[in-house]
Amino acid sequence: MSATAATAVPARTRRSPRARLLLGAAGLVLALLTTVVASVAAGSQPVPWSDVVAVLRDPGTSEASAIVWDMRVPRTILGLLVGIALGAAGALTQAHTRNPLADPGLLGVTSGAACAVVLAIHAGVTSPSGAVGFALVGALCAGGIVVVLSQRIRVLAPGVTLVLTGSIVTALLASITSGVLLLDRTTMDVFRFWSIGSLVGRGPEVIWTVVPFLLLGLLLAAVNAPTLGALELGDQLGVTLGRHVVRDRLVGLLAVTLLAGAATAACGPIAFVGLAATHAATRLGLGGPAWRVPVAGLCGAVLVLGADVVGRLAPATSEIQVGIVIALVGAPLFVVLARGYLGDRS
Repeated sequence: MSATAATAVPARTRRSPRARLLLGAAGLVLALLTTVVASVAAGSQPVPWSDVVAVLRDPGTSEASAIVWDMRVPRTILGLLVGIALGAAGALTQAHTRNPLADPGLLGVTSGAACAVVLAIHAGVTSPSGAVGFALVGALCAGGIVVVLSQRIRVLAPGVTLVLTGSIVTALLASITSGVLLLDRTTMDVFRFWSIGSLVGRGPEVIWTVVPFLLLGLLLAAVNAPTLGALELGDQLGVTLGRHVVRDRLVGLLAVTLLAGAATAACGPIAFVGLAATHAATRLGLGGPAWRVPVAGLCGAVLVLGADVVGRLAPATSEIQVGIVIALVGAPLFVVLARGYLGDRS
């Protein structure tokens, strides 16, 4: 073999990781753009693509303009925000618990939001913006209780303590929710439309209500992301590497609470997004633990918008809500991931 051929092989080998990185990033961006375009252009009420482009340039007062600007554009924006929030929250949750099967719902955020919404409906609150406000308060309170209790209980490893504390708080809040629903049929009839997880019927007022919490959560996630590499090695090694482990964990869990709480308040509980988006980000391999958070956020946006488009176009008498579509995909995915995780540990 000549010297030129001998040096050519290592050169291609050195370029291959960068090529895979660029290919993965390009594929993710393309998938995101595709789902955004599909979300604006497709729906249960057909609008020709030429009309969609025309009303995007000049809204006007036509029926096509009302469908695109009043229904599909806010729905797309909300799907983007919710997907990014749940994906980033899932990456943070798995990093802080050191559990590849963890989901933001383990921190009690979803149950806190649901319990607050049920109590609000029972008290007579019926407006979507009012329910969103109560859901945010409930999610933040539940997440705060879990974080405080997990920091005070130091019998087990921090990640295990966090998951167990979240499970206890979730069970308690679920019991309160079930009790109210069983005693008040009217509350149950109203609550079931919120609990299914949907982007339908959420107007701009809902978006403006949750945006400040989402932005604050994303800011805290960006601050916390560079610390994940050290935290995933364990608390002792994290301290050895110069990290303030307790402070870093509190910042990360506050970010998870804000992101998952705001997303749940806006759309209702949507399971498996954080789990699936984080594993998709890991498979793409677009960087270390710090990059996994924004990549998981983008994967979550693709998943939520894609599931919403599938639900709109499904051959059914009415649209299938995004929470149902994701659950149909997420439940088998969780079983596969759990089998693989348990198989690796055995």
